[in-house]
Amino acid sequence: MASNKFHIPHSAFRTQTIYPVILAVPDEVGEFKPRDRVKFLSRHARLALKRSAQRSNLPLGQLKQDENGAPLPSNDIYWSITHKTQYVGGVVAPTPVGIDIERIRECAPGLFARTAGEPEWALAGPENTPLITFFRYWTSKEALVKTSGTGLKDLLKCQVTRILDDRHIELRYSDRHWLIEHFFFDHHIASITQDSYQIEWIRE
Repeated sequence: MASNKFHIPHSAFRTQTIYPVILAVPDEVGEFKPRDRVKFLSRHARLALKRSAQRSNLPLGQLKQDENGAPLPSNDIYWSITHKTQYVGGVVAPTPVGIDIERIRECAPGLFARTAGEPEWALAGPENTPLITFFRYWTSKEALVKTSGTGLKDLLKCQVTRILDDRHIELRYSDRHWLIEHFFFDHHIASITQDSYQIEWIRE
């Protein structure tokens, strides 16, 4: 089967805007017991999801997951959430979508090899900060496996093929090319599978 070659479409062909919503986590949540903290972050991420649906004027039905924890579409509406210590995020779309957030921080050198291969790292020129490139790659691949519902086991099957600019990269996975968009804020990076949508990031 021929691959679906993906290029950044001209804005005139983007027929719909989707709104990934990022919410700050209140400081006091850090004092919660671990189980209570996880419950709060999950609820808070679903609040971001609700606000994304309202912005997009898309109906958000019952939020169910499969046996692997992957979100199941409801009324043909797809959704994805992410939650970290300081921020959570959520997005809804009419087609499969994935979002991921990470705080940009120092990490073990061994993680680089477990995230991408040498040909992928070679795409980043000397003007690219290695740590920023790492988190661009990591969050992009996380967002993509969330889109597919396959999980981290397929992380290395997602291959970075091009760094398009400082906010977009292209990956190849499952016989097609995928466009990923980044959003940088407060020492964090968020990544989303853009497909053919116009993206308007909402941070509250």
